Amino acid sequence: MLKLYNSLTRDKQEFVPIEPGRVRMYVCGMTVYDYCHLGHARVLVVFDMITRWLRASGYQVDYVRNVTDIDDKIIRRALENGEPFGALTQRFIDAMHEDSAALGVLPPDHEPRATEYVGRMLAMIQTLIKRNHAYAAANGDVYYAVASFPAYGRLSGKSLDDLRAGERVEIDPNKRDPMDFVLWKAAKPNEPAWPSPWGAGRPGWHIECSVMGSDLLGDHFDIHGGGQDLQFPHHENEIAQSEGAHGCKFVNYWLHNGFVRIDDKKMSKSLGNFFTIREVLEKYDAEVVRFFILRAHYRSPLNYSDQHLDDAKAALNRLYTALRGGDAPLWTVDWNDAYAARFKAAMDDDFNTPEALAVLFDLAAESNRTGDADPAGKLKTLAGILGLLQRDPDVYLKSGGGEGGYDTERIETQIAERLAARKAKDFKRSDAIRDELKSAGIALEDGPQGTRWRRE
Repeated sequence: MLKLYNSLTRDKQEFVPIEPGRVRMYVCGMTVYDYCHLGHARVLVVFDMITRWLRASGYQVDYVRNVTDIDDKIIRRALENGEPFGALTQRFIDAMHEDSAALGVLPPDHEPRATEYVGRMLAMIQTLIKRNHAYAAANGDVYYAVASFPAYGRLSGKSLDDLRAGERVEIDPNKRDPMDFVLWKAAKPNEPAWPSPWGAGRPGWHIECSVMGSDLLGDHFDIHGGGQDLQFPHHENEIAQSEGAHGCKFVNYWLHNGFVRIDDKKMSKSLGNFFTIREVLEKYDAEVVRFFILRAHYRSPLNYSDQHLDDAKAALNRLYTALRGGDAPLWTVDWNDAYAARFKAAMDDDFNTPEALAVLFDLAAESNRTGDADPAGKLKTLAGILGLLQRDPDVYLKSGGGEGGYDTERIETQIAERLAARKAKDFKRSDAIRDELKSAGIALEDGPQGTRWRRE
């Protein structure tokens, strides 16, 4: 039975969908004003993994991942660049799609954009005003009245008094309470704006997800996910807005992935300590990056360094090496099989990918030990559920490289020279070629079918 760690209750709970056999899941996506960094890559890969496992478990999944294509950062960057904000956001949406595809992330079922939902946001804001959860200020802004929602702070585990004491909030004379948050922002000069009952303006950030989630998944749905940094205030505010407007529970299970960290600090654009996905992919194969992300439990901090990526590369190489030398047969998963049962138990325990990967390494060891096709087939099939090991092993193991002139043609030529030297019993020359290739990161494997090579 699948168990999820619910951030709302702070414990693992048995997953029971609202509608038997169907899962409705919403995940907060990217704010598209720049290239995605590794923190974004973790969100993309983690919830792709969760979606894949839910489907492998027999659920029909409706997966929504939104795009924030209007906010302060987008407007500021567009003004700096002297380009329309729509051109800026489309450029980075296209880049996000390219990065996602490289990482083996399947497209969500729905990818709504905030600018497509402004009319529905205005309707929800009006409902909140009618229900005394929101008010229009004299400056044209509209605010959510946090004090009107007694359950506020439930997700973060803090009372409203605790939050008021702990937050440094700038005094705003337009707010009734310093903790109130904006639903609608009055237009400023040179900003994009939409007409509203309170004057021209644009939506606040929090309202968009409440509206898009309810429109595509219903007022009450199963899972809401995102990065740990969104738990407060974004997701807290979503609960207040949605339950205030609809009068029913918003979401049953809240899932949050941990931070990517560098030098024990969260990776973020605001701190300037981030690496874009594109920068990392210049040095590492995209599947290595995906494997690196899945090697840690999704709720744990993920520490980034070249050493950790190098370790992930070496580990993934071991798995691909176990598949080398023949096509792994297709395997219809039998969850009663000992390996499959262990894999399922790990994934059903709050998506414990480190334990699931341990099963793959045990299968690789059996495949290497016995040479049988059966464990290799199981390895490829179970790994495929995680979006791994679906490439031709030879192609993967020989991919990349070319540094220092060691491209495929040169390597093959040197292997042929080594074979000729061995036939001539010139073992000194043969060993010298092997050592030269090894120093260039090329490993040779001699076997009955001849010499194979791979990049280390």
